[in-house]
Amino acid sequence: MSLFHKNRNTVLVYDRQNEIPVIHASICTGEEVAGLKDLRNGHFREIMLIRGEEDLQKFADACQVRAEDIRKEY
Repeated sequence: MSLFHKNRNTVLVYDRQNEIPVIHASICTGEEVAGLKDLRNGHFREIMLIRGEEDLQKFADACQVRAEDIRKEY
């Protein structure tokens, strides 16, 4: 029995009018971090580290968007 289990149907609640899902990628290391970018002031809110396609799909599902529609910024 586990006290902590993963909820696979998590939906991320965010202001869809003023925030968009974005992936920040490092040019040097290739590290990718998924988060939400505020369109008004450019502030980036980190949500999760992207280690592969599975993590990208989890983030896309949580944001209720297609993985192909998530913009990547360097």
